[in-house]
Amino acid sequence: MQIYEKVKAIREAEGITQVQLAEMTGISRSTISKLDSGVKKDMKAETLLRFCNIPEFQKYTLWLMTDQVNPSAGQISPEIKLSADQLKTGS
Repeated sequence: MQIYEKVKAIREAEGITQVQLAEMTGISRSTISKLDSGVKKDMKAETLLRFCNIPEFQKYTLWLMTDQVNPSAGQISPEIKLSADQLKTGS
């Protein structure tokens, strides 16, 4: 999975809209839309750092950068979050 795909997966797992993500990160909604659709496939390091420094997204940093997770250290992937959410709701 490419970084732009991971950013979309994280946004969706957190239930955040493109507009909300733009407001949280200072990344334009247009850029977020292009990342979501795959039109734009690369992110500047500065943009990636802005994304990773949002408190709600810090738990995904290891997965985003290395494809690894460490749940005991609070580092998860969107799939882990969604599975945990399903356990909470009994779905």
